[in-house]
Amino acid sequence: MGNKIYVGNLAFSVTNDKLKELFSKFGEISEATVITDRFSGRSKGFGFVTFNNDEDAKKAVDEMNEKEFEGRAIKVSEARAREDER
Repeated sequence: MGNKIYVGNLAFSVTNDKLKELFSKFGEISEATVITDRFSGRSKGFGFVTFNNDEDAKKAVDEMNEKEFEGRAIKVSEARAREDER
């Protein structure tokens, strides 16, 4: 497993800082990004968190998948390359 995880079904109020804060208890994070629409700037409801090591990322996936955050059950899994980037 890599050190980058996907976090889906996020509330639209979640910011990069909130995302980083949520996952920081699992280890050191190099980047936390909520994906936004390039035209409106609104959240698309998902993001990515990059940890400094693989073990922390695996622990975060194991413990946070299906947990409730800001009223929504978030989906957490290993990040995979988009089909058009392979």
